[in-house]
Amino acid sequence: MSSRGKKIFLAITIIVPMIIYCYIYYKPIIQNAPFRKDDFVSMQFKYGLKDPLENSYDSSTGAYQYVNTKDSVVKKTVLLKSDDILYMHRKANEIGLWNFPDTIGKKSDKSRMVPRYDITFNYKEKSKHVVIYGDFDGNPKLLDAAVQMRKVIQETLTQAERRSGK
Repeated sequence: MSSRGKKIFLAITIIVPMIIYCYIYYKPIIQNAPFRKDDFVSMQFKYGLKDPLENSYDSSTGAYQYVNTKDSVVKKTVLLKSDDILYMHRKANEIGLWNFPDTIGKKSDKSRMVPRYDITFNYKEKSKHVVIYGDFDGNPKLLDAAVQMRKVIQETLTQAERRSGK
């Protein structure tokens, strides 16, 4: 057998089956991912210092309520565009929100006010709910990822609010 024939035989017996195996193995995993953008239903985001949390957003209704710098409650309707939802979903995938524990940090005693962020992504079959406390002293990479996700959501809401002009 010639040198060229050996290379072709090697490619057919090793590389082609590997490509077929990867396709067969990974295709259902990618198609059946539990948190797909197409299955997105809604997102809720709440934050604040006191119970109940005074700042909140619900993407299904567009209800946005927050306390401004003058300590007055502002209620608006801010609807997210599909691009905003896609951006947040991709960032959640990139950051690894789906692998976060349900609670990051711990609730503090009544004497000290600690910020709390409550994030919920709802999909047709599943939902992911994460509570982030400001006094987290665990893995710094986890805290950085959680803070980054919070910032992504808040920036997206701020942009949507500016767009709505209300």
